[in-house]
Amino acid sequence: MNPDVILSVQQLCKHYPIVQKGFLSRQVGLVKACDDVSFDLKRGETLGIVGESGSGKTTLGRAILRATRPTSGRVLFNHRAALEGREPPVDLAALPEAALKPLRTELQMIFQDPFGSLNPRMTVQQIVAEPLVIHRLASGSELEDRVVGILRRVGIRPEYRTRYPHAFSGGQRQRIGIARALVMRPSLVVADEAVSALDVSVQAQVINLLAELQEDFGLTYLFIAHGLSVVRHLCTRVAVMVQGRLVELDETEALFERPQHPYTRSLLAAALDPDPDHRQLAVP
Repeated sequence: MNPDVILSVQQLCKHYPIVQKGFLSRQVGLVKACDDVSFDLKRGETLGIVGESGSGKTTLGRAILRATRPTSGRVLFNHRAALEGREPPVDLAALPEAALKPLRTELQMIFQDPFGSLNPRMTVQQIVAEPLVIHRLASGSELEDRVVGILRRVGIRPEYRTRYPHAFSGGQRQRIGIARALVMRPSLVVADEAVSALDVSVQAQVINLLAELQEDFGLTYLFIAHGLSVVRHLCTRVAVMVQGRLVELDETEALFERPQHPYTRSLLAAALDPDPDHRQLAVP
């Protein structure tokens, strides 16, 4: 496996059975939420996954991180030990649950909902520290220092860490979610529509923060988004999904300037870009 590639997704599928209930329940079909998806993700880049609701992009992200088990296919991960030559790359799709736990420190997700993804009964300190406690990576003053450091880096004042999530705005809560994902210093982060629930002005702030954190920590992002306007300013390459299948993958500017698939062209036509240099005006 090429050391420049951190993740190689090969013919990945996630199918859900359609069951007809009755006296004798039987399977009558399949929902192909993710169907024969393949791509490589280079270390340090941001790959955008775009598509309408139901296109399979969130299922793809969850299958890669093994939040759900894929039906078939391979997800080869070049983890830190593999890069150092101590171990071979691993197939995340085939690993048993027990073998996945050590890799969870390198694989993290930023969730879409900044309100529902934080436990309202836990303080910010407890929320951000929880992954370190579960994996026994820090305790005592070291734990405190790491929480304070990452909160300060994402723009949350450390003295606020004794507060509960309800005391923060949506943008602040998403920053707390980002801190929780990055406190273990992962290699790969899946951002599942991480800005879609935020106001447009706050979206820009969070996107700029993600770009800064990527440069500071050497992160690789799989950035899932509903539309193209968000991914243009953050992603190195963009993949377009329709009905569970990946229909186009190209460098970001090439995809915006020369889209090949009809669905990609329809997404571009529907996008409203606030930058007048990028906006395509309809000519009567």
